[in-house]
Amino acid sequence: MSTLFPLRVDGKLDPLQSLPHYKSVAGDGDSPLPPGTPVLQSDKVFSPVMVMKQQALNHNLRSLADWCREQGVLLAAHGKTSMAPAILRQAVQSGAWGLSAATPAQVRALRRFGIRNLFLANELVDPAGIRWIGDWQRQHPDQAFLCYVDSLQGVHILQENLQQSGAVLDVLLETSIVGGRTGCRTLEEALAIARAVKSSANLRLVGVAGYEGAVAAGRSERSLRIVSDYCRWIASLADSLAAQNLFATPEIILSAGGGAWFDVVVETFKSARPAIPATILIRSGAYMAHDDGLYARIAPFSQPGSAKHFISALEIWGRVLSRPEPGLALLDFGRRDAPFDQDMPIPHQVRQRDGSTPREASGYRIKDLNDQHAYLQLPADDPLQPGDWVGCGISHPCTAFDKWRYIPLVDEDYRTVDSIFTAF
Repeated sequence: MSTLFPLRVDGKLDPLQSLPHYKSVAGDGDSPLPPGTPVLQSDKVFSPVMVMKQQALNHNLRSLADWCREQGVLLAAHGKTSMAPAILRQAVQSGAWGLSAATPAQVRALRRFGIRNLFLANELVDPAGIRWIGDWQRQHPDQAFLCYVDSLQGVHILQENLQQSGAVLDVLLETSIVGGRTGCRTLEEALAIARAVKSSANLRLVGVAGYEGAVAAGRSERSLRIVSDYCRWIASLADSLAAQNLFATPEIILSAGGGAWFDVVVETFKSARPAIPATILIRSGAYMAHDDGLYARIAPFSQPGSAKHFISALEIWGRVLSRPEPGLALLDFGRRDAPFDQDMPIPHQVRQRDGSTPREASGYRIKDLNDQHAYLQLPADDPLQPGDWVGCGISHPCTAFDKWRYIPLVDEDYRTVDSIFTAF
């Protein structure tokens, strides 16, 4: 059998088979930075580098876990935000009930991370994925698993692929609105799906769920009203299903609540008071890293009067490549390194090329990104020079983690304390 890249060339190991895994680590890039490395003052570091601040991460994990305990709700923290075992295990250790996933591959990865309680907050229709999950649940009956159904065909696909293993999966009926995302749209559809689940030997209906992020945007009064109305619909649907004895358990799950409106979701579910006892399960994930853009504007703890707050934990640091014009600098990171789907990176701090003399990035703004360049606007008389460091906050952590296999976890002095590895 031939291959484009043989393992050995002239009897020696082909270097293409030993690729550098750590793009921010100097030298061979084949091992993470040692603990204690001063990231911004070390010759062991390549620029650009994404770092995560340990103190902010720990604060964020504690803050939402404490809030959930105070509210009496469960948290299935969304794993797809980071897909980083070190972070996600710590979220569970901090008090999360378990983790959410979006795909069968993420379910498999989270099981490999050692997570016992998983919620596939999506429809499960891939035959290979169903069989893998069914086999796992049959072999590990003490580990919880939940997923969605929103169609009769979806129920049929699950049943067809679970019959051989004999596994039984707990499912939540997902509902949405016209123009929304996945989820059945009407009471009639919901009743038909629930009856099909009840007649299945391999499925148990244990709740109702939805995703409010698909029905509204921002924190305007109108958006808050739409989210609240949607959650009341979820609760009323649960009442309708309970009235026809279609749930398999005496207490059910009501689930919604991403990173933007989990406060509204919990308040509405509580005030709706469904006739059947219900546990509220939210699924926030971005809170672990938070940000300086999207979630700094819309997260519940970012709103005026909030008793709790999150801290942005991710930063992208790059060096100045060029000062070709008085009010312009080009940095060495771009779309391959930093998220740009919601906002441009937000400059915070500048350091000289040896990492010394930190100062505020006053008057700085990144106006555009190419694949490997950032266009930085700054005052014409600013002393920034080629080689200097510029540190930026990010917007939307979900698209920050998936650009880095490895992120140094640092203390407040930017010294490494551990390593964050991602598994996308």
